[in-house]
Amino acid sequence: MQRPRSRWVSADWADLPGWELDATTELWPALLRGCDKPPPEWARVCSDARTLPPASDASARAWLRQRLQPWRVESPEGSAEGLITGYFEPLVEARRVPGGAFRFALYGPPADLATRKPYWTRQQIDTQRPAQASLQGRAFAYVADPLDALILQIQGSGRLNLTEVNGRRSLVRVAFAGHNDLPYKSVGKWLIEQGQLRAEQASWPAIKTWARANPQRVNEMLWSNPRFVFFREEPLPDPGLGPRGAQNVPLTPGRSIAVDAQSVPYGTPVWLDTTEPLSNTPLRRLVMAQDTGSAITGAVRADYFWGWGEVAEQQAGRMKQPLRMWVLWPKN
Repeated sequence: MQRPRSRWVSADWADLPGWELDATTELWPALLRGCDKPPPEWARVCSDARTLPPASDASARAWLRQRLQPWRVESPEGSAEGLITGYFEPLVEARRVPGGAFRFALYGPPADLATRKPYWTRQQIDTQRPAQASLQGRAFAYVADPLDALILQIQGSGRLNLTEVNGRRSLVRVAFAGHNDLPYKSVGKWLIEQGQLRAEQASWPAIKTWARANPQRVNEMLWSNPRFVFFREEPLPDPGLGPRGAQNVPLTPGRSIAVDAQSVPYGTPVWLDTTEPLSNTPLRRLVMAQDTGSAITGAVRADYFWGWGEVAEQQAGRMKQPLRMWVLWPKN
């Protein structure tokens, strides 16, 4: 089965490493959310999925085997080997008004964003008055560390522990609302090119450590990435749900991934065969393709959503593992 950026090769269930060991019932909330915006081919399967949740992992696997067919994902050239990275939803302290260390602004989209392409670079926004004038009145929150603002922009969304003007605290979400139409450049790659980190060291925790040790060069590092992201503030009525991904459904920690939609359509279950960062223990589980990202391109490529909090940040920041993947697609 040919896709614009991949080919799918028919496979057997026995080809999926660890298939019988997955806690497959954990997939069901993510599967049902994906069925809120299903691909056309999934209408009948999604209708069946809503009738009765499976009682056990074994019955969930039997249900899937009855309705779906596994396909190995390969590049158009035939390679089944790829890469998986991780992402998370940052949790950041913020203030509604600037003060003290809280002076790094998060901005909503400027009024002229659609008419000026590309928009101002990150460095211009930080240093030039015309760029700053375009953003006048668009700041809605302030964080205490420019790397907190950067990680929100890299991840595309996040949670703010927000202190209001009256001192009241609330938990809100910031969601992606646009960018300046300039390419994303990895600050980790910049540090490698500068000889500041070795390739195997370039994790988010290592980048933060380098920034603390080299405050005089932080702006230089930040400005190496010209892309600047704008946000909208959203309420967070259910803290147990992740942000909405590109499929426009909430992401589920450990059961949602970002993919190249030209390789794997949104709303598709995907079997992962990879390892966890640091421990290299097998990570083999069924997930849903529900998001994408500017760096997630190619056939066998995924970004694993770890959730939020300190552990999620550590795991996502270090994840860069070999990957094989299979999609599950409705039978004819």
